[in-house]
Amino acid sequence: MEWQEKRQLVKVSSMYYKDGWTQAEIANKLGVSRPVISKLLQKAKDEGIVNIYIKDETVRTVELEQQLEKRFGLNDAIVVPNSGQSREIVKRAVGLAGANYISHNMKGVQRIGISWGRTLAALVQEYPYERRDEIKIVPLEGGMGVKEVEIHANQLANEFAKKINGTCTYLYAPAIVETEELRERLMAMQDIETVLESGRQVDLALIGIGNPFNDSTLMKIGYLTEEDVSHLRELGAVGDIGFRFFDEQGEQISDPTSNKIIGITLDELKGIQKVVAVVEGEQKAESVLGALRGQFINVLIVDEQMASAILKKVKE
Repeated sequence: MEWQEKRQLVKVSSMYYKDGWTQAEIANKLGVSRPVISKLLQKAKDEGIVNIYIKDETVRTVELEQQLEKRFGLNDAIVVPNSGQSREIVKRAVGLAGANYISHNMKGVQRIGISWGRTLAALVQEYPYERRDEIKIVPLEGGMGVKEVEIHANQLANEFAKKINGTCTYLYAPAIVETEELRERLMAMQDIETVLESGRQVDLALIGIGNPFNDSTLMKIGYLTEEDVSHLRELGAVGDIGFRFFDEQGEQISDPTSNKIIGITLDELKGIQKVVAVVEGEQKAESVLGALRGQFINVLIVDEQMASAILKKVKE
């Protein structure tokens, strides 16, 4: 039995036997019919997962998922086990969990927006080949020059579209430009505005969350200088989504680059029906917590250490 299937059986069993939910309540929570829940509960018994008590190492991550969902009002949370594994293996595991989640939650989805980053690149790499010709992939912000092209939004949109045999659009503009005047000129171009409007109207958005102070990709590729980082620290920034920084309460920071970005805004992100954040690394716990408090996301896919660190910070 694959980990994803086992996780579902443990989660449903825990809700039913441990938390006292009815099958109808679980079905409503997971968006399936009650007979489906009944079959899952029976399979959990047949597989030996339920035997008076729930026995499986996955029960720990399921408990973390339920705590995150309850504490932050999330539609869903997925926590990937990562005991003793390297960061690269954990990143791939989180990417795979994200790929499985998206693949199984495509109902009613016609347009998917995608941001940038290494964990999202892992998701696209792990995504199975499918035929979903009706789906269009839209980048949510511009590109980032010639460095690390494989994690740019345009590139990820292209690779994702190939995986699902769908189509994609390209945002032919930098993510951050030199001046506000240049941004206004580019934003006035019909092709760029059309893609951005498509990004605002997607049914599902896939995003990463960055930490500007710890293992920052933006610093590695030269988008942030030491001076920028110091200024962001003074402003109280804890993380970014699509190059837009926010503080520990999820309030957007007015930093010097905020009016030079070509991409959807945080307020526009909130207007998207389903926003799925796929994040790896305990060092980003404060960043993810800020995003949760800002209510930018409603589905969270993270590793076990990150989940534990987030919940610990809430209690501090």
